[in-house]
Amino acid sequence: MSFDPATLVYNEAGLIPAIAQDAETGDVLMMAWMSAEAVSRTLATGRVTYWSRSRQAFWVKGESSGHVQELVDFRVDCDRDCLLLTIRQTGPACHTNRRSCFYTAVRDGDEVELMLPMT
Repeated sequence: MSFDPATLVYNEAGLIPAIAQDAETGDVLMMAWMSAEAVSRTLATGRVTYWSRSRQAFWVKGESSGHVQELVDFRVDCDRDCLLLTIRQTGPACHTNRRSCFYTAVRDGDEVELMLPMT
């Protein structure tokens, strides 16, 4: 059975959340949004392509920064309303220059930064 991006469940803006996970470590690196066209482009090229809500444009991860995401595996959740992209990440995934966007923990009611920006 071939995959059709139109079978996914998109929000009212035509977007679906996509979680990027490191293929080697299993670390969750980031979450971003994809449109049906971004899904198609990602599957066709192997380079992860998101939809930038702020720029209203396609965003090929690493195109300007060099922090490329190479697709290893593409999974759809049971409700078809969320994606899991297993990737090979070059450099930091976060725009703050950290390896992951999930660098802040809440512990005993306090925010704790778990990682520093990469140099």
